Amino acid sequence: MASVQSTAKPSARERLLAAANELFYAEGVQSVGIDRVIEHAGVAKASLYNTFGGKEQLVRAYLDHRHAATADRITRAVAERDTPREQMLAVFESQGRQFDRPDFHGCAFIRAGAEASPDGLVHEAADTFRGWMRELFTRLAAEAGAADPDALGRQLQLLYDGAGISALMDHDSTVAATSRAAATALIAAATGASAEA
Repeated sequence: MASVQSTAKPSARERLLAAANELFYAEGVQSVGIDRVIEHAGVAKASLYNTFGGKEQLVRAYLDHRHAATADRITRAVAERDTPREQMLAVFESQGRQFDRPDFHGCAFIRAGAEASPDGLVHEAADTFRGWMRELFTRLAAEAGAADPDALGRQLQLLYDGAGISALMDHDSTVAATSRAAATALIAAATGASAEA
């Protein structure tokens, strides 16, 4: 029996999110006007307003979509490792693989948050993602036996953020090895374990 392939066209919401993801990530949320997103998505202007309400809500949806995709990628990388120490390092390895991508433009959350009002939906989405990252690092730090899991979680998040910025600004994907080595040293110091990896 032959399988039936779906020929359904993506919904207006899906097309708007795909266009927003491509344009906002490559060029920034402030430099891309809503008319460009609408044109790129091939939808009517009313579709944007009926689906999202406005640009800020579209940017929030774009960031929520990136959060889900990034969390999935990192969660899968972490699940492939056996110990909390290896799992923390897997986060940096997963991040480092992004640095080699030709479409790498840094952290979408840092970039969008830097352009946004501190009390808006965009900043809220960036804060939510950063909170998720800090919680992940802190939980793994506690499981690894860190004397102060909160401190190690914050240090690793700072290193994660800095690695992404450095890879973008310096156009240097080798920063991944440097950030992993620094993470290894931080974890070893916080847990009293050997820094050999």
